[in-house]
Amino acid sequence: MSNKILTTHVGSLPRTPELLDANQQRAEGTIAEDKFFEILQDSIDKVVQRQVDMGVDIVNEGEYGHITSGAIDYGAWWNYSFSRLGGLTMTDEDRWAAQDVVRSTPGNIQLTSFADRRDRQIFADAYNDPESGIFAGRAKVGNPKFTGPVTYVGQEEVAADVKLLRAAMDKAGAKDAFVAALSPGSAARLKNEYYDTETELVQACADAMHHEYKAITDAGFTVQLDAPDLAEAWDQINPEPSVADFQDWLKIRIDAINSALEGLPAEQTRLHICWGSWHGPHSTDVPFEDIIDVIMEAKVGGVSFEGSSPRHAHEWRVWRNRELPQGYKLYPGLISHSTNAIEHPRLIADRIIKFAEQVGPENVIASSDCGLGGRLHQQIAWAKLEALVEGARIASDELF
Repeated sequence: MSNKILTTHVGSLPRTPELLDANQQRAEGTIAEDKFFEILQDSIDKVVQRQVDMGVDIVNEGEYGHITSGAIDYGAWWNYSFSRLGGLTMTDEDRWAAQDVVRSTPGNIQLTSFADRRDRQIFADAYNDPESGIFAGRAKVGNPKFTGPVTYVGQEEVAADVKLLRAAMDKAGAKDAFVAALSPGSAARLKNEYYDTETELVQACADAMHHEYKAITDAGFTVQLDAPDLAEAWDQINPEPSVADFQDWLKIRIDAINSALEGLPAEQTRLHICWGSWHGPHSTDVPFEDIIDVIMEAKVGGVSFEGSSPRHAHEWRVWRNRELPQGYKLYPGLISHSTNAIEHPRLIADRIIKFAEQVGPENVIASSDCGLGGRLHQQIAWAKLEALVEGARIASDELF
């Protein structure tokens, strides 16, 4: 057993101006591939080295290899999959445009548009006020739709991900790392014009994404399944569903996760859930208590979740009466992506200790609520990560 609280984060870290510019040039076809990958490797080298120098124990490549077109630093966690899945046809339609209002009925959950989220309906004036401080998130962009059988065509790209990360780790002396990858349920959130049922689509995405997960674990890394749909989707169902209906909806996605991870070492897997990345009220978030037991049916080595959000920081209580599976780790978020305030290391240490009291310090790995890249100024993002490491050091001194 380690005599310290290990540290990690959820994945996305601020991209450098050089990498953003290279991404833009690549999208425009004005940069040679070898030059682009030279910049990408240099950027990954630097972001891994910075994590190592800071004292982060389980590092990653900042999701720099999750490339989207244009000089933006937001949304790559999802959009990167568009080039890795076959069966897609690109459109100029925004999948979640305001006009795509869909109403759910009992036993038949359907996701409505982003603009039709219940949180946005309640606080419509605030969401429409550019000075309210709410950051609703994403630019309106065209999205693909499913028009044929889902396949995995990203073999070269995921191979590049793990190769670039391994090279950077070797240079920096990093010992442990993870790579984030889209969950089957999140992949399935595009418009479907091929499969008869949503269950078939989600399972097809699981079969496809298995290849990415296996490439990551075969390379010796932990794969983190990004599954915000497991919590965030609740707010995108209008009217509010019953908890039982939502749990049934979740079980389809948990079954798909288990199918996609079949044959892979559980200790090299972790599941990330969150209630969304936008800066907003989150007054209609589903309580963690209502979904945690279904989520723990996922056959993974641990779960990453929001633990510092002002809407969810109290929910450490869900672990009071739950026994963790053997070897199962908690990755509570102890720094928030949705506020510019930098958490005090003492507060972070107190939060760590609270979780350690519930499940044992050996089962707690300090993390962030969600990705920090694109949601915070890079100075603030890195300062938060530095505070996380210091908070873990304080907690380790007291716990061990």
